[in-house]
Amino acid sequence: MTRIRVLIVEDDEAIGRALEAVLSERGYDVTRSTDGGGALVAADVTRPDLVLLDLGLPDMDGVEVCRRLRRGSPRLVIVMLTARDAEMDIVLGLNAGADDYIVKPFRLGELLARIGAHLRRTQDTDGAGSLTVGDLEIDVAARVARRHGAELELRPREFELLLLLVQSRGRVLTRERLLAELWRDHWGGASKTLDMHVSTLRRKLGEPDPITTLRGVGYRFEAP
Repeated sequence: MTRIRVLIVEDDEAIGRALEAVLSERGYDVTRSTDGGGALVAADVTRPDLVLLDLGLPDMDGVEVCRRLRRGSPRLVIVMLTARDAEMDIVLGLNAGADDYIVKPFRLGELLARIGAHLRRTQDTDGAGSLTVGDLEIDVAARVARRHGAELELRPREFELLLLLVQSRGRVLTRERLLAELWRDHWGGASKTLDMHVSTLRRKLGEPDPITTLRGVGYRFEAP
């Protein structure tokens, strides 16, 4: 069986070595880089399944590294590790293409749980079929969505959110259900991150907007 490839981008030697040791012990194929330039080269060579990306890098901002990684690998899972906990920094990271973020200092158990949840969701759709709803087509196995025949550039979590909504089209999905499905291990910022993901998904889907918000309750994908 092919081992899951993880790229750690962290300039703090102690944190980087500790993460590398823990993940290697759990069977991941780990590569580590201490700066942004090296991370971009390593990603091109190793083709990781998941990247743990520190934002405070010595040669370039982690947000820019994230943006470049996302351009090169639309379906790559990117988890930011950051000491910046201001909402604007979080929004910038998510808009740059991150799927998730963890604020330092973090608990190792939480990090491992979140990594596992991301990778499980990526693997859960393998071998599934396809869905067509109006002008929207979803190839579940290939993890590709198209609207009006044009492929949507969706991050992994955005694809999973869209798939859940479409599979329950015409019915309300509560915030609690979406959080449980997409962020299985609950954490403080998940609710706000859900809103950000819905907003970004709406923008990428374009008009007419097929997602209805039921304030304080959840969301519904409108069946044509």
